[in-house]
Amino acid sequence: MRSRLLFAALCGGVLAGTLDIGAAALLNSISPLVVLLSIASGILGKEAYHAGLAGVALGLGLQWIMSAVAAVIYLIGGRLLPLSYRSWAAGGIVYGLMVFFVMNYVVVPLSAAVPKVAFTPLSFMGNLLANVMFGVIIAFIVHRFGEGPQGSRAQTPATIS
Repeated sequence: MRSRLLFAALCGGVLAGTLDIGAAALLNSISPLVVLLSIASGILGKEAYHAGLAGVALGLGLQWIMSAVAAVIYLIGGRLLPLSYRSWAAGGIVYGLMVFFVMNYVVVPLSAAVPKVAFTPLSFMGNLLANVMFGVIIAFIVHRFGEGPQGSRAQTPATIS
Protein backbone atom coordinates (compact mmCIF):
# COMPACT_ATOMS: atom_id res chain seq x y z
CA MET A 1 0.00 0.00 0.00
CA ARG A 2 2.85 2.42 0.80
CA SER A 3 4.40 2.03 -2.64
CA ARG A 4 1.01 2.66 -4.26
CA LEU A 5 0.59 5.85 -2.22
CA LEU A 6 4.10 7.02 -3.02
CA PHE A 7 3.65 6.28 -6.72
CA ALA A 8 0.33 8.18 -6.75
CA ALA A 9 1.94 11.14 -4.96
CA LEU A 10 4.83 11.24 -7.43
CA CYS A 11 2.49 11.00 -10.43
CA GLY A 12 0.22 13.65 -8.93
CA GLY A 13 3.20 15.91 -8.36
CA VAL A 14 4.47 15.53 -11.93
CA LEU A 15 0.97 16.09 -13.37
CA ALA A 16 0.31 19.12 -11.15
CA GLY A 17 3.78 20.50 -11.88
CA THR A 18 3.32 20.13 -15.63
CA LEU A 19 -0.07 21.85 -15.53
CA ASP A 20 1.48 24.54 -13.31
CA ILE A 21 3.97 25.35 -16.09
CA GLY A 22 1.06 25.86 -18.49
CA ALA A 23 -0.81 27.98 -15.96
CA ALA A 24 2.25 30.19 -15.40
CA ALA A 25 2.66 30.61 -19.16
CA LEU A 26 -1.00 31.59 -19.56
CA LEU A 27 -1.05 33.93 -16.56
CA ASN A 28 2.08 35.74 -17.73
CA SER A 29 1.39 35.53 -21.50
CA ILE A 30 4.77 33.91 -22.15
CA SER A 31 6.03 30.67 -23.65
CA PRO A 32 6.27 27.62 -21.38
CA LEU A 33 9.96 27.53 -22.38
CA VAL A 34 10.45 30.94 -20.76
CA VAL A 35 8.69 29.65 -17.65
CA LEU A 36 11.14 26.74 -17.52
CA LEU A 37 14.11 29.07 -17.96
CA SER A 38 12.71 31.21 -15.15
CA ILE A 39 12.58 28.12 -12.92
CA ALA A 40 16.17 27.28 -13.86
CA SER A 41 17.15 30.83 -12.90
CA GLY A 42 16.39 29.86 -9.32
CA ILE A 43 19.74 28.06 -9.40
CA LEU A 44 21.60 29.67 -12.30
CA GLY A 45 20.44 33.27 -11.96
CA LYS A 46 20.57 35.33 -15.19
CA GLU A 47 22.75 32.69 -16.85
CA ALA A 48 19.69 30.42 -17.18
CA TYR A 49 18.37 32.63 -19.99
CA HIS A 50 21.53 31.92 -22.02
CA ALA A 51 21.61 28.16 -21.30
CA GLY A 52 19.35 27.10 -24.20
CA LEU A 53 17.84 23.64 -24.05
CA ALA A 54 20.02 22.71 -21.07
CA GLY A 55 18.33 25.53 -19.12
CA VAL A 56 14.90 24.37 -20.26
CA ALA A 57 15.70 20.78 -19.22
CA LEU A 58 17.01 21.99 -15.85
CA GLY A 59 13.85 24.03 -15.31
CA LEU A 60 11.63 21.08 -16.15
CA GLY A 61 13.61 18.76 -13.89
CA LEU A 62 13.48 21.25 -11.02
CA GLN A 63 9.73 21.78 -11.51
CA TRP A 64 9.02 18.07 -11.46
CA ILE A 65 11.27 17.46 -8.45
CA MET A 66 9.73 20.33 -6.47
CA SER A 67 6.22 19.21 -7.41
CA ALA A 68 6.90 15.57 -6.51
CA VAL A 69 8.38 16.63 -3.17
CA ALA A 70 5.32 18.83 -2.57
CA ALA A 71 3.08 15.85 -3.29
CA VAL A 72 5.01 13.59 -0.91
CA ILE A 73 4.78 16.29 1.77
CA TYR A 74 1.02 16.42 1.18
CA LEU A 75 0.85 12.64 1.42
CA ILE A 76 2.71 12.58 4.74
CA GLY A 77 1.05 15.68 6.20
CA GLY A 78 -2.37 14.75 4.88
CA ARG A 79 -2.30 11.48 6.76
CA LEU A 80 -1.75 13.39 9.99
CA LEU A 81 -4.35 16.15 9.53
CA PRO A 82 -8.05 15.48 10.15
CA LEU A 83 -9.14 17.86 7.35
CA SER A 84 -7.80 15.61 4.60
CA TYR A 85 -9.60 12.64 6.18
CA ARG A 86 -12.91 14.43 5.80
CA SER A 87 -12.39 15.99 2.37
CA TRP A 88 -9.56 15.59 -0.11
CA ALA A 89 -10.82 18.75 -1.89
CA ALA A 90 -10.67 20.92 1.23
CA GLY A 91 -7.29 19.43 2.11
CA GLY A 92 -6.05 20.21 -1.41
CA ILE A 93 -7.28 23.81 -1.25
CA VAL A 94 -5.58 24.41 2.09
CA TYR A 95 -2.41 22.73 0.87
CA GLY A 96 -2.39 24.79 -2.34
CA LEU A 97 -2.64 27.98 -0.25
CA MET A 98 0.28 26.82 1.88
CA VAL A 99 2.36 26.01 -1.22
CA PHE A 100 1.63 29.48 -2.65
CA PHE A 101 2.89 31.28 0.43
CA VAL A 102 5.94 29.05 0.95
CA MET A 103 7.02 29.28 -2.69
CA ASN A 104 6.42 33.01 -3.12
CA TYR A 105 7.54 34.29 0.27
CA VAL A 106 10.28 31.80 1.23
CA VAL A 107 11.67 29.72 -1.66
CA VAL A 108 11.72 32.28 -4.50
CA PRO A 109 13.12 35.15 -2.38
CA LEU A 110 15.94 32.88 -1.15
CA SER A 111 16.75 31.68 -4.67
CA ALA A 112 18.78 33.31 -7.43
CA ALA A 113 15.61 33.64 -9.54
CA VAL A 114 15.52 36.52 -11.99
CA PRO A 115 13.34 38.52 -12.19
CA LYS A 116 11.84 38.55 -8.69
CA VAL A 117 8.06 38.32 -8.57
CA ALA A 118 6.17 41.60 -8.23
CA PHE A 119 2.46 40.94 -7.88
CA THR A 120 -0.36 43.14 -9.02
CA PRO A 121 -3.72 42.39 -7.39
CA LEU A 122 -4.80 40.51 -10.52
CA SER A 123 -1.58 38.48 -10.85
CA PHE A 124 -1.68 37.72 -7.11
CA MET A 125 -5.18 36.25 -7.46
CA GLY A 126 -4.26 34.34 -10.62
CA ASN A 127 -1.18 32.81 -9.04
CA LEU A 128 -3.07 32.03 -5.85
CA LEU A 129 -5.78 30.24 -7.85
CA ALA A 130 -3.15 28.32 -9.85
CA ASN A 131 -1.55 27.11 -6.62
CA VAL A 132 -4.91 26.12 -5.16
CA MET A 133 -5.52 24.02 -8.28
CA PHE A 134 -2.00 22.56 -7.86
CA GLY A 135 -2.95 21.43 -4.34
CA VAL A 136 -6.34 20.07 -5.42
CA ILE A 137 -4.77 18.04 -8.26
CA ILE A 138 -2.27 16.49 -5.87
CA ALA A 139 -4.96 15.75 -3.28
CA PHE A 140 -7.25 14.17 -5.87
CA ILE A 141 -4.54 11.97 -7.39
CA VAL A 142 -3.32 10.81 -3.97
CA HIS A 143 -6.88 10.12 -2.82
CA ARG A 144 -8.17 8.47 -5.98
CA PHE A 145 -5.20 6.49 -7.20
CA GLY A 146 -3.15 6.11 -4.04
CA GLU A 147 -5.83 4.92 -1.73
CA GLY A 148 -8.60 3.99 -4.13
CA PRO A 149 -12.24 3.44 -3.28
CA GLN A 150 -11.57 0.19 -1.41
CA GLY A 151 -8.73 1.61 0.67
CA SER A 152 -9.99 5.11 1.27
CA ARG A 153 -9.50 6.70 4.66
CA ALA A 154 -13.22 6.74 5.28
CA GLN A 155 -13.25 2.93 5.31
CA THR A 156 -10.24 2.24 7.49
CA PRO A 157 -10.96 0.63 10.86
CA ALA A 158 -9.43 3.57 12.75
CA THR A 159 -12.00 6.00 11.32
CA ILE A 160 -15.15 3.86 11.59
CA SER A 161 -17.30 4.77 14.60
